[in-house]
Amino acid sequence: MNLSYHLSEALRAMGVNLEARQEVHLLDYLALLTKWNRTYNLTAIHEPERMLTHHLLDSLAILPMLSSGPLLDVGSGAGLPGIPVAIARPELRVTLLDASQKRCGFMQQVAIELKLANVRVLHARAEDFQSDEKYGQIVSRAFSDLSEFVKVTRHLLAESGEWLAMKGLYPNEEISQLSGARVKQDQQLRVPGLDAERHLIIMETD
Repeated sequence: MNLSYHLSEALRAMGVNLEARQEVHLLDYLALLTKWNRTYNLTAIHEPERMLTHHLLDSLAILPMLSSGPLLDVGSGAGLPGIPVAIARPELRVTLLDASQKRCGFMQQVAIELKLANVRVLHARAEDFQSDEKYGQIVSRAFSDLSEFVKVTRHLLAESGEWLAMKGLYPNEEISQLSGARVKQDQQLRVPGLDAERHLIIMETD
């Protein structure tokens, strides 16, 4: 598969318009992820073609729902969705937070090599992380259930801010048991080449 062609076609189908330089950076990130994954096991997906669909495009599917920031990506892991978002939205300040030093080392290396001036990488657990700056949006991708996500990050959310929880199947049970927040919007995500349900649950404080 020609990854560059597939990326360009998928972005067009998603209505995402990026400069050629940004598309190159996305592929550079994919190459770094593939390389580091051989040693550090950052993701269970090892094939670049599937990483493109399941990681890059899946992350970029939330772009229409993002505000002007700042954005906090909690449990960012290999930098998903934060790094693809930061590449696509260079004006958006993105903080990547993860409890694994290994994963933070990878994300920091990506930020350095791709010269992502809008990215900050922090090694900490969400519940222990203290910040003078509050975040307009806090995003998670397979981080925890909705109530736990809200609980451990509430102190980091700006007034009138939003939580963005990326999910697969619609989380009916999690929503029925949600405490500390309410669902503001449920957006079904369309990811070219990904034959699976994807939802973005947007929440706000009670």
